[in-house]
Amino acid sequence: MNETNQSVRGISPEVRQAIEQGVPRTYTRAQMHEVHRVIDEGGNPFTELGERLPRWEDQVGVERIINRRIMELDPLPTPAEVLQSLPLDAHGQEVVASSRDEVRGCLYGQDDRLLVIVGPCSVHDPAAALDYARRLVRVMKQVEDELLIVMRVYFEKPRSTVGWKGLINDPDIDGSHHLQKGLLLARRTLLDVLGAGVAAATEFLEPTSPQYIADAVSWGAIGARNTESQVHRQLASGMSMPIGFKNATDGSVQGAVNSCVAASQRHTFFGVDHQGRASAVETLGNPDCHVVLRGSSSGPNYDAASVADAVRTVRGQLGEDTAAGHGVVIDCSHGNSGKDEVQQAAVVRDVAARVAAGEPGITGIMMESFIEAGNQPAAPLAQLTYGQSITDRCIGWPETERLLFELAEAVRTRRWN
Repeated sequence: MNETNQSVRGISPEVRQAIEQGVPRTYTRAQMHEVHRVIDEGGNPFTELGERLPRWEDQVGVERIINRRIMELDPLPTPAEVLQSLPLDAHGQEVVASSRDEVRGCLYGQDDRLLVIVGPCSVHDPAAALDYARRLVRVMKQVEDELLIVMRVYFEKPRSTVGWKGLINDPDIDGSHHLQKGLLLARRTLLDVLGAGVAAATEFLEPTSPQYIADAVSWGAIGARNTESQVHRQLASGMSMPIGFKNATDGSVQGAVNSCVAASQRHTFFGVDHQGRASAVETLGNPDCHVVLRGSSSGPNYDAASVADAVRTVRGQLGEDTAAGHGVVIDCSHGNSGKDEVQQAAVVRDVAARVAAGEPGITGIMMESFIEAGNQPAAPLAQLTYGQSITDRCIGWPETERLLFELAEAVRTRRWN
């Protein structure tokens, strides 16, 4: 059995067939082949295949005037089907529930540990992600009194233009976009990470995907490109875990602050229920949202003055006794390090020194880290270096281990002082 099949173990035979064979429910294999042939040649299947291409509009008596640019090839299993096939066991539930409470404790200042979100920029190889989690848990046991460590287990990647969109969107990293396979691989990966005893963090990008994986996530992020998105603010308002909103790509913190305000309120919006049906979703609001400083296109914002300014801005709108008002999380990658792993490590050490000195307003830190340092071009798994990022450059494991111990020492020094 290959690594991919191992990663989707425990799935019902019907769902496994959909994964391994990619059998569509709308078109036959021959029809799919024709559709993709036309698309690959730069053509339009609707005009070139015409009546030979069956459409749901024909089945229900609707004119073929709608969906002229949408191919409906592969209906997804419902969230209920996926969660039933890959359930979160009692141990996983305990890891999620306890770690969410611990994260909240750090965010509100009830727990003086430093929150550390660390792991790969994105997961492209479930086996390497689990390997990383097992390495991480060995360090966690040694620094658990000083650091609250949550692993980055990111499956969706926002793109400025085009590129690989993550494990859920394109699990085979070849442009085949087997979303049903990606969803199940993502969930299986989360369950394996939790099984290793490590809590998981992820970025929520697509508004539907959380229905399939959010029960296994302890901390969520809304990225810089989506911080001002009403859809993502509404989504965050209904999430069961703390959510960090990153400052905008231009460096503005106000949008992230506004998001924390908006997400704390009740919302009603279009969504999908556990049976995959379009629904009116009503939320209760999420009071555990906070700001993440990730730098910008014009430079970093992890310095003491930027942190103080951000905290002051947050407290002006949300107050001092809120999760956001207690402090910020500093993302040491992205605009704060120019996506360079050597500079990222330097930023981590700078923040560690300030934590040791007792600087207020620093609730947590984020690092992009993997087994091997740097990154490599995206390609099918068999062609890749094991444990090296195919998106942003990551700090390698030996340096990551050193940095985690240095951060723990910084917390001990702060307590001593």
